[in-house]
Amino acid sequence: MSDATVIIAGAGQAGAQAAVSLRQEGFEGHIVLLGDEPGLPYQRPPLSKAYLMGKVEEPGLLLRAEKIYADQRVQLMPGERIESIDRAARTVRLASGQVLGYAHLVLALGAINRPLPAAGAGLDGVGYLRTLAEARDLRARLPNTKRAVVIGAGFIGLEFAAAARAQGIDVTVVEAAPRPMSRVLSEPMSRFLTARHEAQGVRILLNRTVSGLRGEQGRLSGVELDDGSVLEADLAVVGIGVLPNTALAQAAGLAVDNGIVVDENLLTADPAISAIGDCAAFPCAYSSQGLMRLESVQNAVDQARCVAARLAGKPAAFNAVPWFWSEQYDVRLQMAGITSRHDQAIVRGTPEENAWSVFCFRDGAFLGAESVNKTADHMAVRKLLAAGVALTPEQAADPSYDLKLAVAAIGK
Repeated sequence: MSDATVIIAGAGQAGAQAAVSLRQEGFEGHIVLLGDEPGLPYQRPPLSKAYLMGKVEEPGLLLRAEKIYADQRVQLMPGERIESIDRAARTVRLASGQVLGYAHLVLALGAINRPLPAAGAGLDGVGYLRTLAEARDLRARLPNTKRAVVIGAGFIGLEFAAAARAQGIDVTVVEAAPRPMSRVLSEPMSRFLTARHEAQGVRILLNRTVSGLRGEQGRLSGVELDDGSVLEADLAVVGIGVLPNTALAQAAGLAVDNGIVVDENLLTADPAISAIGDCAAFPCAYSSQGLMRLESVQNAVDQARCVAARLAGKPAAFNAVPWFWSEQYDVRLQMAGITSRHDQAIVRGTPEENAWSVFCFRDGAFLGAESVNKTADHMAVRKLLAAGVALTPEQAADPSYDLKLAVAAIGK
């Protein structure tokens, strides 16, 4: 494929990384990077943290300077999206009507906000937080906001709550589950984060759902809950998850199962099309749950590098250790592995000291760990998982067990 054309659909973290990695791997063909948002590719994680708090401005969000794309001979086409794929002809039709041919197509389409299924969701003052445009709107509203309601206690919801509370805004979080981040965090870590938010003055309502949003003259005035009570609000931020952007792939006849289905090499059933990042459902080596879809910067970057290497003639199955992170107040939460199905959670360290970890197991098998302000634990766990070291519950529970020594012993 040295003189072929690779089209990358999606200019988020995965797509932008794929373009640059292709050149780093020695690919000499034509690279086209399409992004449906205007402007240069940017980072999403700071949108709900530093950007909302005014600590980072928009130029600081850019993944790379425009000159780098030019130097790497990447044809960047912002504000363009693919409308259809002709797999037989290996062409794509853009919304502008232009038709482009490809030798290989990389779908890095990301995800879209899961819409709130409640009356009044379209009122002025009801927002989401996934894109720069959405974050820009929320940031502009915060100085004039007195009361904010966050719908959903996931990563985005809690990060927004922390950023808003730091600016003196009255914040209430409404969560349908019995505890925050119940899908991804252990009970001890979930309880810890709940206490952290409540200590900062955030009100968290659990086992509650939103039945509707009330407004006056088109503007949000309150959030009605399932028990009929109403929370006064100037601003409501919806963070109830995302949906993989699969419509284009499905219309092209590709398999979709909570994401665009790919194999261990991140290839779809069509050998000329790969899928990476938030939109891809892949067989994860660190999970027994079958196909998985991971929403993280790490996953997007690692999958982009994997596909770039394959297209440059260096194929290898994707097997990177999954890891994630979040920042809320003085808490830096780092997670390694897929721990959602654990049946045993072992605490190492002291939560009261704000530096500790939870090691997760299922049927005695080590799945991964969650760490608060304990980067050494996090890095050790990533290395142990990558090496397949069978850490036991007894070792995790023993405070004298040295993780650094366990890592040092790898390969000996």
